[in-house]
Amino acid sequence: MAARENKLFLSLGGTPILTRVIATFAGTPRVTEIVVVVREGEEEKAASLVPAGAGDRVRIVRGGTERRDSSLCGVRASTGDVVLVHDGARPLVSHDLIDRVIDGAAAYGACVPVLPVVDTVRRVDPTGFLLPDVVERAGLAGIQTPQGFRGELILRCLLEARGTPFPDDAAAVLARGIPVAAVDGDRENLKITTASDLLLAEALLARRERRVVGPGEPG
Repeated sequence: MAARENKLFLSLGGTPILTRVIATFAGTPRVTEIVVVVREGEEEKAASLVPAGAGDRVRIVRGGTERRDSSLCGVRASTGDVVLVHDGARPLVSHDLIDRVIDGAAAYGACVPVLPVVDTVRRVDPTGFLLPDVVERAGLAGIQTPQGFRGELILRCLLEARGTPFPDDAAAVLARGIPVAAVDGDRENLKITTASDLLLAEALLARRERRVVGPGEPG
């Protein structure tokens, strides 16, 4: 991002990214508590970005060194039967997506939102040249968050994954031989990784807000 601060503190449509994420989860009726996992030293800043009306359901906890450690800190602080783990850099997550993941986690124990891979996929050698074999797209999917789990299941899997790097929390479950269900993801649920992602998110947010107002209505 080339930013001077945590990208979750950056503005999106005039509102900090973290504030938007918390507000969306707080506005989802089935979400009863929100645990925000932050880096050491960012607790006060994160607390200041909690939106009005959500404070009584939000707890700020300090994360760990690795992704798995931070997830474990958040899961340990939660009390729900179903726990969702969401990447705060996905500020356009929708209520519908959250509900789909909750339903999947409650039914199957573990659930993630996925998107089918639409691009041609090839491997590249260390010198930067394409290898001739094409990776078959059928059955491939991109993984999003929130990822949902029964609380006791993800806690056990994260504890057993101590010292093992995983790309996401579902990987800790799969490593124990436990299946993870997939539900439809959302193309607008993009992850803010670069400055251009932030510009795209601004455009998507503006379009979403225009849809809410509706044609011919003031605003």
